[in-house]
Amino acid sequence: MSIVYSAKKMGRPKVDSEAVNVRIERTCLEALDEWRQRQEDLPSRPEAIRRLIGMALSHDAEKAE
Repeated sequence: MSIVYSAKKMGRPKVDSEAVNVRIERTCLEALDEWRQRQEDLPSRPEAIRRLIGMALSHDAEKAE
């Protein structure tokens, strides 16, 4: 009798995304951190950037209508 173990997959699940590396001036980063702290769930910096981009894009879409 043989026992077969399947390897557990590690890491994040695959998503349709692409990494973007960007330098942000310290004053802008401080403003980002202040905004994050005012959020109820204290998002990570990357999540905060995603949310702010989403807000800006939806604002632009509303202005275009």
